[in-house]
Amino acid sequence: MSTGELLIFLALVVPLFAAAAIYAVGRMPDVRETLTIVACIVLGVITISMFMRVGAGDPPVWTVARPMAGLEVAFRLEPLGALFALMASVLWGVNSLFSIGYMRGKREANQTRFYMCFALAMFAVMGIAMAANLFTLFIFYEVLTFSTYPLVTHAGDVRARRAGRIYLAMLVGASLVLFLPGIIGVQIAAGTTAFTPGGLLSGRVDAATGNALLLLLVFGATKAALMPLHGWLPGAMVAPAPVSAMLHAVAVVKAGVFVILKVSAYIFGPNLISALPAATWLLWIAAGTIVIASVVAMTKDDLKARLAWSTVGQLAYITSAAMLPAAAGLVAGGLHMLVHAFAKITLFMCAGAIYVATGASKVSEMGGLGRSMPVVFSCFLVGALCVIGLPPFAGMWSKFLLISAAFGTKEWVTAAAMIVSSLLGLLYLAPVALRALLPPVGDGSPRAFIRPGGAPGPAVAAVVVTSIGCVVLFVFADAVTAYLAPITGRAR
Repeated sequence: MSTGELLIFLALVVPLFAAAAIYAVGRMPDVRETLTIVACIVLGVITISMFMRVGAGDPPVWTVARPMAGLEVAFRLEPLGALFALMASVLWGVNSLFSIGYMRGKREANQTRFYMCFALAMFAVMGIAMAANLFTLFIFYEVLTFSTYPLVTHAGDVRARRAGRIYLAMLVGASLVLFLPGIIGVQIAAGTTAFTPGGLLSGRVDAATGNALLLLLVFGATKAALMPLHGWLPGAMVAPAPVSAMLHAVAVVKAGVFVILKVSAYIFGPNLISALPAATWLLWIAAGTIVIASVVAMTKDDLKARLAWSTVGQLAYITSAAMLPAAAGLVAGGLHMLVHAFAKITLFMCAGAIYVATGASKVSEMGGLGRSMPVVFSCFLVGALCVIGLPPFAGMWSKFLLISAAFGTKEWVTAAAMIVSSLLGLLYLAPVALRALLPPVGDGSPRAFIRPGGAPGPAVAAVVVTSIGCVVLFVFADAVTAYLAPITGRAR
């Protein structure tokens, strides 16, 4: 086994081993949580190694099995996949730290199952990130759905079970009715589903076939929450804050837009995308999703619901990037995938820290809380400004590149939608922190802590780390875009 094959093997085995070990020591919370953190660190080291090898032009490759001609269970890292794997592994570690504080602070039941399912989800994410073809990606994409179902239904009450049914019905249903037929169509058209630089289908399909396959694959990737197949995401907010933070701001939803970026870059390619009317139709749908989700977010008093609708809109930015008739959109979309993950996990973890400390879950209940929780609400403000796209936070660069790409290709509707959404973000995200930190005169006394000492230390530490990440990525945005440049077919 070569070094590259060993790295891929370890990236898959470490989270699987962690899940088994967590189950085995479930009655020993300290050991269970130590194992979780150790697994996060080990996986982080592995993904950093793979990230560096890809950057050096020596991508890890491993063909595991060939069930039939043209179909392989195979893995190959490229820049977008290496970035996704590294992002997910790092944020798994930070979120695990947050989870320890949150789950203990709330004295949640079924904590062993919680940590075990998280590890299984990371196994699936690694498989998605490293997949060399649509066939392999589909296998792990479905594993991710089923491994996260118990997390969505963690509370076990009527609302959680209903949300779980919607979650499975929409994600599995779309995979079977749309995504799988799209994969089969690619296999028939090209004789393989391998991710190919420049686009596997380029020059192999006519416009009608290309349109049909693009619509099947984009809507089939329902984890991207593109309207009208978005309803599962706001519903899944019944899950605990660590689930909302990691799986519905990082792993699950980012798996959806990652698939769309991969399909655009390596199955269709920029040239074919620019020639297909369906790409323009999807741009219009994404623009509608961006604006409608932002407007709905403004009406939500429940903080997690407001953040969920914000996520629906921000994911549509990345879908738009994949459909723009310019290769530069792919790079901008990849950067926004990374930036939004850091910003949105910060916001969700802040919401969880506030809830543990005070029991407040509604925006209207948080006035003046910044006096007693200045660190948490300052971090919330950082995450909010990053999502909005203001300097000195990384969201400024990803949004600038996205809007510039839209203007550059004369996609005025897309550019306008992104600008309007950013302005609306100022109205529904920034005031949450500002009213808590700088309450108006006569606003009354803030809520008292229901947990002695306020938010748990590990939870506060986690939000500080990710909010710092929003600033650090502002400085290194150019390095990230240079790393992603090969997905467009250009040399770095």
